[in-house]
Amino acid sequence: MTSGSAAGRWGTTEMRETSWGDRGEHDKHVQQSHRMVIFAAILVLMTLLILYGSNNTSEAVYAPFHMATNHALKTTDLKKWSGNDGYVPIHGNKNMTLRCHNCALVTSSSHVLGSGAGEEIDAAECVIRMNDAPTIGFDSDVGNRTTLRVVAHSSVFRVVRRPNEFLQRSDSNPVIIFWGPPNKIGKDAKGTLYRLIQRVSMTYSNLSCFSITPIKMRRFDSLFHRETGRDRQKSHSWLSTGWFTMVTAIEICDNIKVYGMVPPNYCGKKNASKKMPYHYYKPRGPDECLTYIQNESSRRGNHHRFITEKQVFARWAKQYNITFTHPKW
Repeated sequence: MTSGSAAGRWGTTEMRETSWGDRGEHDKHVQQSHRMVIFAAILVLMTLLILYGSNNTSEAVYAPFHMATNHALKTTDLKKWSGNDGYVPIHGNKNMTLRCHNCALVTSSSHVLGSGAGEEIDAAECVIRMNDAPTIGFDSDVGNRTTLRVVAHSSVFRVVRRPNEFLQRSDSNPVIIFWGPPNKIGKDAKGTLYRLIQRVSMTYSNLSCFSITPIKMRRFDSLFHRETGRDRQKSHSWLSTGWFTMVTAIEICDNIKVYGMVPPNYCGKKNASKKMPYHYYKPRGPDECLTYIQNESSRRGNHHRFITEKQVFARWAKQYNITFTHPKW
């Protein structure tokens, strides 16, 4: 009995030791789990801090131009900056030799509606238009002559779809300048878009079609950086057709009169409360000021910086004999 009781006690002791050993292992596992949870929490916290810092940086980059007061802006003499070498013919051996004393630059804004400026526009030596902005049906306000049309790669199909409007109903020897990514419209591009532009150039022999070279495209980016203090790519910006058209107009024109472009502070005024369609030929399209503000302040994706660009145009106005009407600046 005694030995049996002793054996029982020893057996109980052994069971207790085994249980304590299991508990020790369990505690170790619990501690490891706690450490992993803490580590994961720290990792998540660090990630959030990094993202927060990244967002703050983005806000500084995307901020409207007028907020970048610490940047020492550098101006560029666009008359010296320009050069025929930046344009290559789509077909044949034509050179970009267009030069004009007085130019009418007609925007696509609905502010031109009701202006009655058609005759005045057509009286200009050269008339410059953008993308697929039509004249048919709007002659009294925008005229019907076209000397130069600047077309973004995204508008090529809309222009080609209406040849009677955009490719035949123009001055005797109109010029079309296509701009966009070199892999879409460049001389080395072999895609559908380039072939379409090439076919148009071959079909309408009266047209002089050019594309902007990759080198000059990069120079446009550098120009935007110098004039605004914003790196186009880092600030997730797209240059607008208006930017390319204004610079091209400065290259070829001694005097420029711009129709329908609002000043940079227009959308902050009370008179901007009236809805004005972004395009004069799309009355049900988005509101112009809403489009400008959304693009200017957007923090995600690529957007045009319309207001920033107009701030630059305001500075260029005195330097390059640019005047604005409907509305008048």
